[in-house]
Amino acid sequence: MLYNLVMKDYYTLAEAADLLGKSKKTLRIWDNEGKLSAVREPMSNYRVYRKEQLLPFLEFMNGDIAEDVSNRTVPENEYSVLELFAGAGGLAIGLEQAGMKCVALNEIDKWACETLRKNRPHWNVYEGDIKDFSFEKYKGKVDVVTGGFPCQSFSYAGKRLGFEDARGTLFYEFARVVNEVRPAVCIGENVRGLLNHDGGKTLQGMLSILDEIGYTVMPVQVLKAINYNVPQKRERLILVGVRKDIALSFEYPKPYKRVYNLSDALKKGKLYSTNVPKSEGAKYPKAKKEVLDLVPPKGYWRDLPVEIQKEFMGASFYLGGGKTGMARRIGWDEPSLTLTCSPAQKQTERCHPDETRPFTVREYARIQTFPDEWQFSGSVSHQYKQIGNAVPVNLGKELGYAIVSFLNSCYNLSKPK
Repeated sequence: MLYNLVMKDYYTLAEAADLLGKSKKTLRIWDNEGKLSAVREPMSNYRVYRKEQLLPFLEFMNGDIAEDVSNRTVPENEYSVLELFAGAGGLAIGLEQAGMKCVALNEIDKWACETLRKNRPHWNVYEGDIKDFSFEKYKGKVDVVTGGFPCQSFSYAGKRLGFEDARGTLFYEFARVVNEVRPAVCIGENVRGLLNHDGGKTLQGMLSILDEIGYTVMPVQVLKAINYNVPQKRERLILVGVRKDIALSFEYPKPYKRVYNLSDALKKGKLYSTNVPKSEGAKYPKAKKEVLDLVPPKGYWRDLPVEIQKEFMGASFYLGGGKTGMARRIGWDEPSLTLTCSPAQKQTERCHPDETRPFTVREYARIQTFPDEWQFSGSVSHQYKQIGNAVPVNLGKELGYAIVSFLNSCYNLSKPK
């Protein structure tokens, strides 16, 4: 059975790579070997892939995914979470929906903190720089520490990176709090780019630090949000550390077969019981709107007349790469591209399928699977930033089920025989 997704006729190299979960380099190798050969798109003459070419690969890939998979797990005890770099609460809501209790959250952005307090007055929100807080009072009282720490390079000086060497970075602060609290498991999340940041040295340094403070790091995985009931092509790198005295392995959540699209996000259906509520939103400048008026649903800058392409793209027109996010209008029958902190900025346009405008705040929130009742504080631009930076709620929930399953096993392991 295929993804529950209406496919278009032609895909660029970047789009095909995203759909198949392969790198563009792999697809180029397959092209050279004749395993999957690119063709010329009839209208533009660009090298693309036909839908019919990709279907057999999708069928093969989906054969490995269980038909009736469910990650839902019921907590056998009350499990508590301390969340760092909490943002507007995407991950925290997801963990809450999975049955865990957030006992404390730290966030530096004042508008995100106001969002957290407005929606969950009982949450203990530590507002300010993580460097200014000690969390030692939670030692032995917290099962999980989570954190979406920013990706920063370390200074190596030609040696194995240690805990003290990472001082001054936000990952050091994450590790410091884990070391203070000593939870059974710690969960770090970041962008996929962390895999190759500084030639992979940054990630390797993080792994060595967690090892040094007494945590066994599970194989790092990149989870695709579209596999976890999120109508968006977003990816998050997940880093899991298990305290070394716990002889258990952590199992990541299984992917779902169904892929939700933009229509599922914004219209009444299986994801939401109503159409998306009305809300404020950004607008395109007049000149940009005139250009995007010419782009069809699921189209992008290559669908414009060549002279307009050159004017709109500027020097980028003559550079390599597909740049498929530029002048992009999303289609109803596809997941959204990854949302950014600003829906109208150049190079990452996310245009509504029918109307020539960016997605509104509530549409943004739906695509990130926030509940409609979750309200965001600050100006419209502050709200977009909070939503764009968030972990999708449904991805957080599925990850939460995996954590609950792990903690249930921990509890059963420690029970007297």
